[in-house]
Amino acid sequence: MDVEILSRIQFAFTVAFHYIYPPLSIGLGLIMVILEGQYLRTGNKEYHVLAKFWTKIFALTFGIGVATGIVMEFEFGTNWATYSRYVGDVFGSALAAEGIFAFALESGFLGVLLFGWNRVSPRVHFIATLGVWFGSMFSAVWIVVANSWQQTPAGFHVVGEGLNARAEIIDFWAMVFNPSSVERLIHVWLGAFLAGAFLVLSVHAYYILRNRHLEISKKAFKIALAVSAATALAQLVSGHASAEVVAEHQPAKLAAMEGHFEASAPADAYVMGWVDKDKQQVYGLKVPNGLSFLLHYDFVTPVTGLNAFPIEEQPPALNAIFQFYHFMVAFGMFMIALTLYACYLWWRGKLFDQRWLLWVFVYSVIIPSLANQFGWYTAEMGRQPWVVYELLRTSDALSEAVVANQVLFSLIMFFVIYSLLFVLFLYLLNKKIKGGPDDQKLEDHRALHEDIAAAAGRKL
Repeated sequence: MDVEILSRIQFAFTVAFHYIYPPLSIGLGLIMVILEGQYLRTGNKEYHVLAKFWTKIFALTFGIGVATGIVMEFEFGTNWATYSRYVGDVFGSALAAEGIFAFALESGFLGVLLFGWNRVSPRVHFIATLGVWFGSMFSAVWIVVANSWQQTPAGFHVVGEGLNARAEIIDFWAMVFNPSSVERLIHVWLGAFLAGAFLVLSVHAYYILRNRHLEISKKAFKIALAVSAATALAQLVSGHASAEVVAEHQPAKLAAMEGHFEASAPADAYVMGWVDKDKQQVYGLKVPNGLSFLLHYDFVTPVTGLNAFPIEEQPPALNAIFQFYHFMVAFGMFMIALTLYACYLWWRGKLFDQRWLLWVFVYSVIIPSLANQFGWYTAEMGRQPWVVYELLRTSDALSEAVVANQVLFSLIMFFVIYSLLFVLFLYLLNKKIKGGPDDQKLEDHRALHEDIAAAAGRKL
């Protein structure tokens, strides 16, 4: 393999591994805010116990996320020097804003969140939880803004020529609110909420099946189910809005996502399929002219296809983009169907009677994380051959000094270290889940009240 392919694989691997953890942190942050809010509203200690338990798991995901995210900043300089020079002004502004508006807020409240139990009042601790959650949300804002600028650049001009060319911001807010940033940010947030909520659903479904921590698990399960059902439906709307932006600003990417080749013709929407690039044919289950309807609300308006672009400007891995996109959509529809059916059973008062459904929730913990990963693959592979859309090609963004052997060695090293980190994460997560919420005092409290009530009944 050449240095470009190896560098892309290395960066994709490190980002994909890192991207497991920030969505979980953001989603768990929302659940923690709800649990502590319920504790403040009702005074019910069960919510307090749940909040403390999920704070421990949040701390684990947050710590691994920070550790794995640092590497990417070094990769920009080692493997992608031309890219770093080109986007430095844009990324520098976005990352500085992240430090000022996000990391300072998050780190400032993190100590109170983790160590403030029984040291500050419940209201102050709730504010600290809000601060950490908002900080993680703001962190996502600036990362998504920087990445969205690569997809739909705005608010800049190019200074210099050749290898010395670089993008320089002339309108900061135009850069921030570039044509795709808002839709993509909402999509990322919703995906993160689903990742956190499904982790909570999985753990508490397991406890219910094992008849452990039963009462508090039912409360946590219902909260996470409400969050996941609402978020899954909102994600469907968000995904449609994101696709409309792609159709307007990155038509080659959209054509690759649906395997649409004709330069200008009504386009089908595929449920599943396989793309034959050589024959310019997709084999699979489709809705005839369905993509035209989704974009234009009729079945006859043409959609720009891949043949409208020179071959060197078409995304190269067409079938992979097609598959990743359709897996993402399939997982999204699965989450909608699963959570709505569970909500129906909740309404009927039969939610916890279906053991098979609880087992589905136990194993569905991986579904939103896979959907997040596949969505990222679709966005980044669909942008190719551009690293900054229609401005800087990926092949021109590499460091000239780096050779293939160096990249291969570091890729192997990252694979080994990240694999060990992942095993450590699973071990610690499993240990915390097996330990469970510290609800023994609640059980003792309930037993004491039952004994008092029984004694009072005997006296009467």
